[in-house]
Amino acid sequence: MKTITHPLVSTYLGTQRNLVSFQYGEPGSGEKVYVQASLHADELPGMLVAHHLRQQLAQLEAAGKLRGEVIVVPVVNPIGLSQTLLRYQIGRFEIASGENYNRHYPALYPMIADKLDGVLTGDATHNKEAVRAAMRVALDALKPQTELDSLRRTVMRLSCDADVVLDLHCDSEAVLHLYTGTPLWDQCEPLARYMGAHATLLATESGDNPFDEACSQTWWQLADHFKQRFPIPMGCLSVTVELRGEADVSHAQAAQDAAAIIAFLSHRGVVAKTPPPLPDLLQPATPLAGSEAIASPVSGVVVYLKQPGDWIKQGDAIAEVVDPITGSACTLTSNTEGVMYARENRYFASAGMKVAKVAGKTAFRTGKLLSA
Repeated sequence: MKTITHPLVSTYLGTQRNLVSFQYGEPGSGEKVYVQASLHADELPGMLVAHHLRQQLAQLEAAGKLRGEVIVVPVVNPIGLSQTLLRYQIGRFEIASGENYNRHYPALYPMIADKLDGVLTGDATHNKEAVRAAMRVALDALKPQTELDSLRRTVMRLSCDADVVLDLHCDSEAVLHLYTGTPLWDQCEPLARYMGAHATLLATESGDNPFDEACSQTWWQLADHFKQRFPIPMGCLSVTVELRGEADVSHAQAAQDAAAIIAFLSHRGVVAKTPPPLPDLLQPATPLAGSEAIASPVSGVVVYLKQPGDWIKQGDAIAEVVDPITGSACTLTSNTEGVMYARENRYFASAGMKVAKVAGKTAFRTGKLLSA
């Protein structure tokens, strides 16, 4: 195992933050896997999963059972970790800019597409490595001026040439669910089975270039660009793994999730041991554009009538919003049939607040598909 410290650009006098990555296995000996945790710094289950994953990887490395390279960044957002206001951690947005830590990553396709002419051949394996080399060159040429841009460039440089990228997040209150690219579902399905995902949301473009899409989207964009001229494989399975809710932090659960990731890596041949049998798929993948965010038209106390993981039928009551002044209660219903995979952990709603999400199978939304 190698420990590497990556200094970030210092935005303010007298400050310096670093990312710390841990490398297991040998580069070039097999697939490269990149795992990071808590890009939204107040989402803590991923940090604990990364802690248990590191322990298991260390044992596998010592036993000579790694057939590839695995990089783990257990604390990927030291900027957000420092943002505490009135005892409440603000880890989703950078206070200085207001920007979401999981948006606005470098779009690599326009940076490299033209440079690949004359480099690509009829060999898909050669082309995969050529694309990765072009990505590294493009990212090395970036000169970030702020700490946040430095963070984005650093994690992209660590992950751009990985075969598998797992970005560990969580929702407010939720069952485990995944986000990935539509062209990646075949590669992602075993992960959904091992992790016990209750929903997998698919999109080719969700808006604002989140980290997982920045890692994987370039591949299908290049495949479309070169079409029948050159074969471009889907060279990066990049998945956002939503590890249930913010309060789901326990050693038992984290160890189980880490073991599921190891099982998936065994399935892909990165870990040299027989993978466990594939569990049943809990739910088929559905389009992110088919996910309904149920909003409250009024303000009041939220009383939930359904739990994360419940199957919701069209017209089912999800929650009531009670006005304790007038005594009125507004019932919130679903227009979509599917799994209620997440809900808010705030029990007072402002008018317009989205309180729950249901994964439907029919796409109906356009534009930006992710919440702010």
